[in-house]
Amino acid sequence: MTVSLQTLLDRSNRNMDKGTHPVVRDKALELIKRAYKEGIYVQISEGYRSYARQQALYDQGRTTPGNIVTNAKPGQSIHNYGTAVDFFIVSDDGQDAIWKVDKKWRRAAAIGKSLGFEWGGDWKSFKDYPHLQMPNVSSSKPSKPSYGNSKVIIKEIQIYANKYYNAGLRVDGYDGPKTRKALLKAYQTELNKQFDRGLVKDGVWGPKTENASIIVYPGAKGRLTWIIQALLYCKGYDPKGLDSIFGSGCEAAVREFQEAESLVVDGRVGPVTFKHLFK
Repeated sequence: MTVSLQTLLDRSNRNMDKGTHPVVRDKALELIKRAYKEGIYVQISEGYRSYARQQALYDQGRTTPGNIVTNAKPGQSIHNYGTAVDFFIVSDDGQDAIWKVDKKWRRAAAIGKSLGFEWGGDWKSFKDYPHLQMPNVSSSKPSKPSYGNSKVIIKEIQIYANKYYNAGLRVDGYDGPKTRKALLKAYQTELNKQFDRGLVKDGVWGPKTENASIIVYPGAKGRLTWIIQALLYCKGYDPKGLDSIFGSGCEAAVREFQEAESLVVDGRVGPVTFKHLFK
């Protein structure tokens, strides 16, 4: 029996998640409807993509098994802002995904382009055939997700801590003592791994952890920077992404935090600033 249009719409709606821009969602659903009339059964596999998922995709083929599927780090993919979708074709009965880029696939992409999407299959390098993005809704979205101390970003921090540091946190979006302790354990882990400090990973800020601390400067990249960004979000400051890059947005947030805490405002994160971030 042929898959129904409503089934494709329902599946796609679920896969796009709440973070997908409403204009992008409506256009994607219209694509499915128009393709269905031509006997092409399109389904959306993903819309909005969290920073945590983006990190996992970026890691694939680099630090985790599989082939490289993206060159975009967290914050660098338009999916992170809900203005892109990925699609694929399903079999007539809707039971199997068909990933072959054939006439039907290209026709679906053409329909998407007629609705205002840009198609990743047209890119000169790293062709992304499932990808459709909507450039003309950029003014309707924030330059970065609105985080502050929101549950969305705290959940992403918890997911990341669970994945990379076996934190065992409940992913509830609540910035509580368990999340702070997990981030301190992550910090101690990185000090041991990168600088051979020999700390007990107990999640307690004591003299040994303070003495083992380093200074992280603007321009730094890596997991220590990610921890700083996570701590800033937990404190209600916006470092402009969880991308593990100590850029201008992160430095501005550090300076704002230091000023609020009556610390030396230098934009660097050393033992004193770390101590206050972990409080």
